[in-house]
Amino acid sequence: DMLKQTQAQFWAVEMGKPPAFDPINEAEYLVASDLKAAEYDDTLRHVASTYDIRSDRVVPGTGPDGPRVINFSPILVHKGIPLNELLKKLLHVCENAVGAKVEIEFAVTLPDSRSSTSRFGFLQIRPMVVSDEVVELDDDDFNSPDILVASDRVMGNGVDTTIQDIVYVKPDEFDAKFTRQIAGHLELANRKLISEASPYLLIGFGRWGSADPWLGIPVDWGQICGAKVIVEATLPLMNVDPSQGSHFFHNISSFKVSYFSVHHGRSPGIDWKWLESRQTIDETEFIRHVRLSTPLQVKVDGRTGRGVIRTE
Repeated sequence: DMLKQTQAQFWAVEMGKPPAFDPINEAEYLVASDLKAAEYDDTLRHVASTYDIRSDRVVPGTGPDGPRVINFSPILVHKGIPLNELLKKLLHVCENAVGAKVEIEFAVTLPDSRSSTSRFGFLQIRPMVVSDEVVELDDDDFNSPDILVASDRVMGNGVDTTIQDIVYVKPDEFDAKFTRQIAGHLELANRKLISEASPYLLIGFGRWGSADPWLGIPVDWGQICGAKVIVEATLPLMNVDPSQGSHFFHNISSFKVSYFSVHHGRSPGIDWKWLESRQTIDETEFIRHVRLSTPLQVKVDGRTGRGVIRTE
């Protein structure tokens, strides 16, 4: 099982001549390689074990010949570098400072020879905020006539009944060439709603926080940080894969923001006609802000990844 499930390939930064920028190919600056290349460069020494055929066992390190297993035993078992102890102490200090369980992000530069030292880089700390509320959604919830948004690709968990404001990018006016301007308009709306202490539902197209403005709206977290629920929708001319894990989505998890991914071809999707009939508080060329007389009902089942936003 270990040999079948062990990592056999890895991504590395392409150190040769950089290729031409391609907004569709997300790996143009990376190269995929296998363990033979890593062995040749002597980068398996700290992270691999070896299946010793003669003794029929897996031994830490890459001393004997045989198939390699990436299990970090030289560090975890033989303690080639004191990473375990350092991480335990760091977690203890951080949890005491934050007052809750935390997740940390770090990087380690492994020694390139037995005489050199390793380096540890402490990059980031976030509280681990996990809602344990049990939310159950059945088929009737997805067939209700008062659904504003529904999706089976949702991040988050829990029920929210505090949102009366909705900021959305107007679908008929959306054009990828204007995404930078749209980000600026959203920032102004976000500032206003934060000053009013009004959480809001945010709806837009393409990938939120995209580095490529042709694949979505290139906002940073501070430009939409007042949103309590974020919807990432597609259009026939903006039909890109949904966002993947990033620092942007770590913020969403940490601040208990629900995230809905909605494809334009799936039902029930988004009720645009209902949105257009609501009272306008503010409007620009690209976005519209509406306010409801009663709060929305947001329900997200984190176990199944399904969620609905209802108007009643």
